[in-house]
Amino acid sequence: MALTNVLLLSQIAGYIIGLILSLCIIVPMGMHQNEFGGHCLLFSRGTWQEEDGQLLVKWATTAYCNYVMVVGFMMFIVCCIQVYRLSMFMYKGLDSSFLSAFIEAVACVTFCGLAVSAAVMVTLGFMTWCQNIVERFPSCEDATGQDIDKMDKISTHGFYIELGTAQFGAWGAFATWVGLAVFSTLKVCRYHQLENIQVSMYRERQRLVNENNGRSTPPIESLSN
Repeated sequence: MALTNVLLLSQIAGYIIGLILSLCIIVPMGMHQNEFGGHCLLFSRGTWQEEDGQLLVKWATTAYCNYVMVVGFMMFIVCCIQVYRLSMFMYKGLDSSFLSAFIEAVACVTFCGLAVSAAVMVTLGFMTWCQNIVERFPSCEDATGQDIDKMDKISTHGFYIELGTAQFGAWGAFATWVGLAVFSTLKVCRYHQLENIQVSMYRERQRLVNENNGRSTPPIESLSN
């Protein structure tokens, strides 16, 4: 029971952290797209114009930003459900079944893949954008608040901290889901171990019952006498 409580508390804490980190992905990415007029800077490239010093941007597809946000939304929903569900288990002194624990382990591994793909996408996409920015500015952060693309009417006042926060949230979420996958796998292994113990005890009990029945039955010769 003590091990069950530790795993359950660890899972609840992990899902709460995952819930917070999912907001660190959703909110800044939404703010970024709003400030950039619906454009997504991930993997976007541009050319600096000599005559006016503006950046002529060849915008990448918004699917990159949309994918990251969808992953964040999925994490948010699952974490909310799991925090409520596991809290009810803790309150009632219950625990999930073997099947639900197995499904949870598979889901955690799946979210590990989604989280790392979103994290890599944000990191590489942001690096691609910053490679254009540093052609004119000493660092990517120095372009914050600068009018580098008046034609598209984008606002650069918060893009650096917004993408940095989303990047932190994505990598943090990946680490959190790895931990949750470990916890859920440990729970599945524990259920499997308990099942093996129960099977072994049942077989031993049957063996003892059969031995006792054999001893209590009198020999045939004695019955005939």
